Amino acid sequence: MKGISKLLSLLTFLLIAVTPIYSIVISEEIPAAQKSLEERLKDSVVLYVGSSQALVNNKEIQVDSSNPKVKPFIKESRTLVPVRFISEAMGAEVGWYASSSTVTIALGNRELKLVIGNKTMFVGKEKVPLEVAPEIVEGRTFLPLRSIAEALDKKVFYDRGLIVISENESIFDITSEKAMIDEVIAKVNNLPVVGSSEELEELIKNSRANDYGLYYKVDEMFKATVSQSNTKFRGSSESDAAANNAIAYDIGSGSQQTDYSTTNIQVQGVDEADVVKTDGQYIYQVNNGRIIVAKAYPADKMNIMDIVDFSDDNFTPQEIYLYRDLLVAIGSSYERTSDRKVIESQAENKLRIKAYLRRNSVKAIVCDISDKTNIKKIREVEIEGNYVSSRMIGSVLYMVSNNYQNIYYTYDGDMEIQTPFYRDSNVGEEYIKVDCKEIRYFPDSVEANYMLVAAFDIKDDEKANIQTYLGSGENIYVSKDNLYVAVTNYDYEAASRNRIMDSPVGKISVIPVYKDNRMTEVYKFSLNGSKMTYLGKGSVPGVILNQFSMDEHNGYFRMATTTNSLGFNGNVSCNNLYILDDTMNICGKIEDIAKGEEIYSVRFMGDRGYMVTFKTVDPLFVIDLKDPTKPEILGALKIPGYSDYLHPYDENHIIGFGKDTIEVSGGAFYMGMKIALFDVSDVNNPIQKFSEVIGDRGTDSELLQNHKALLFSKEKNLLAFPVTVAEIKDKNNAINEWGVPQYGEFVFQGAYVYNIDLDKGFTLKGKITHISDEEYIKSGIYDFYSPKTIERIIYINDTLYTLSKGMYKANRLSDLSEIGTLKIPQN
Repeated sequence: MKGISKLLSLLTFLLIAVTPIYSIVISEEIPAAQKSLEERLKDSVVLYVGSSQALVNNKEIQVDSSNPKVKPFIKESRTLVPVRFISEAMGAEVGWYASSSTVTIALGNRELKLVIGNKTMFVGKEKVPLEVAPEIVEGRTFLPLRSIAEALDKKVFYDRGLIVISENESIFDITSEKAMIDEVIAKVNNLPVVGSSEELEELIKNSRANDYGLYYKVDEMFKATVSQSNTKFRGSSESDAAANNAIAYDIGSGSQQTDYSTTNIQVQGVDEADVVKTDGQYIYQVNNGRIIVAKAYPADKMNIMDIVDFSDDNFTPQEIYLYRDLLVAIGSSYERTSDRKVIESQAENKLRIKAYLRRNSVKAIVCDISDKTNIKKIREVEIEGNYVSSRMIGSVLYMVSNNYQNIYYTYDGDMEIQTPFYRDSNVGEEYIKVDCKEIRYFPDSVEANYMLVAAFDIKDDEKANIQTYLGSGENIYVSKDNLYVAVTNYDYEAASRNRIMDSPVGKISVIPVYKDNRMTEVYKFSLNGSKMTYLGKGSVPGVILNQFSMDEHNGYFRMATTTNSLGFNGNVSCNNLYILDDTMNICGKIEDIAKGEEIYSVRFMGDRGYMVTFKTVDPLFVIDLKDPTKPEILGALKIPGYSDYLHPYDENHIIGFGKDTIEVSGGAFYMGMKIALFDVSDVNNPIQKFSEVIGDRGTDSELLQNHKALLFSKEKNLLAFPVTVAEIKDKNNAINEWGVPQYGEFVFQGAYVYNIDLDKGFTLKGKITHISDEEYIKSGIYDFYSPKTIERIIYINDTLYTLSKGMYKANRLSDLSEIGTLKIPQN
């Protein structure tokens, strides 16, 4: 018995000793990183700037069930939120006294009193100063976010417009939990869904298309049927014309010891497609509807490994990406489809016509290039529409298309609208029509156009993420975190004025004066692998030039635009710079820069911006962007000519590529190609340190329209680009009798290769051409095209390669002596 008693005593002791430890373990709070999303948002209020949706204790509700316009907004860099909604969501009682414009809030033992327009809030008997007085918007009282949260003894988490009011201000880790934060944003910032074909028809009827006359009556449909071409899209795209930028990018392929050039890109770590790529051993080139795969190094053993033909795929490659043992060809595909339509004629006879339609699409074909002698096509992703642009981050590809939808009315008023299609061969070979329930639209920005955005990881088998919107895009900017799609909103206003013209009969003519109300709208999407989350829309006056008119830096988005007005004195333009915060609201701006001129190039570099405008001379503006709310022009340099493209040399020097000009009778004529090195060390007094002019009027380079044609290496003091040179043979006749400069005659096409440094500037190292002396003799005076036109220049280790569709040529970097050539067969 004593033994049993001792055993029981021991067990009792152990139980008592262990119990406190056990209690501590089970009561210990679970770390936030281990909690689910629902657990983190328990007892929280979640809102998003510009959205009428909210979450209260994980339940989705409207901020104001009676008014969808009640939503958080930004004013003077402060976030204002609806007081009643937040207070009642936290369990408080809210009172409103109209006679004194007073709001009272009672939460537990806390009592708050606010007076509209008064910058003092009472918390109990304590006076609390407010930076912004309460104001009424849409019939509701609004107050700065942190003022109301702190008054209710709550904490605020804020990221990119997302507001979480709870007991914990560190509810998420911004640096490591972007995907989870995006998931929350998607819950409270959903764009409305079209939903049904009836709703789609109603949206289109009330869209901007009505203002542009984009609908077709039956007689126009006959015309479209006869022409067999009725696919249209709005605006220009990056693939048509781009200009400006670069930084090396690691494609994750090739030996680490291999030194080779990469595509000139805008944002480090965000690759751009081009017609040529190299991995340091092989060259991959888009060539007349094919892709040439050639062994490039060593240069004396160049040979073609494989030629990938796409003629059986109904596909024309335009650009390529390279990632390790995978190549992606992006291009256009089209298919003629027929459909019989019944249309009521004016004679009340039913006509059955067979309309042949050309269906355009953008297609990405992924190829396995591990065996260079046997390239295999392994996947296709296709979205309907015309190619806008694409980017690749790591192995994830993003591409954007515009699909303009022709809309036909019959005489009885019926409308027919088609939704776009897509296809992913990993899912199946069939085309999939996008359901109306999967199409979203931007309120107040509905168009008779679909914008499709596709994202997929080229190394995985996961289904492509296809998002469809009623809208369109013209240019894109992509950072490592966000995708921005820009489109011009055309909205001209015409106002007539009376002007008495000189006339023998004294007639009065009414001349319309057009005010340019064009706006550039930008849609922002957060990127997390193949997942894309819509964040918001911004809008600024004017139109952008190209992708380099946009830039993201430290959470702010910068844009440069040009506005125009047409009146008595002709076209009057001015230029502007806008800075948008992380919710796409304008927080800083400079307007009316260089009135009467237009933007020719822009380059943003950290806390500085550079803008080139032109009319008769080339002002280079240096802009301080350190304070996003107060951008400031620091200095300007006015010289003859202009720059179409600005490329950074280092933080205090920038290279300009453009045209030289001469002034004639108050106007200007462009002349030869000009390259210039600008010193901006003294930001108030920028100088042109060195310059070089190539050829005469008529000289041109693809670089002036496409930044990817530039090869630049500061480490190698190397600068090279393709150029077509025209020269005036008789300098005495360079200007005709009216004072207009003459065009030169074609004399050269090929690569100009320079040494560049800050001491000597530009030193022409040599010229490389693929055209023989005999071919030069046979060439025309002004117009020249040959499959031996050099398009790109790259280097691998100590070898420089020039690439045309007809030949690859290798030269030593040291002295440009020729090593060898490789002839490319023509199809």
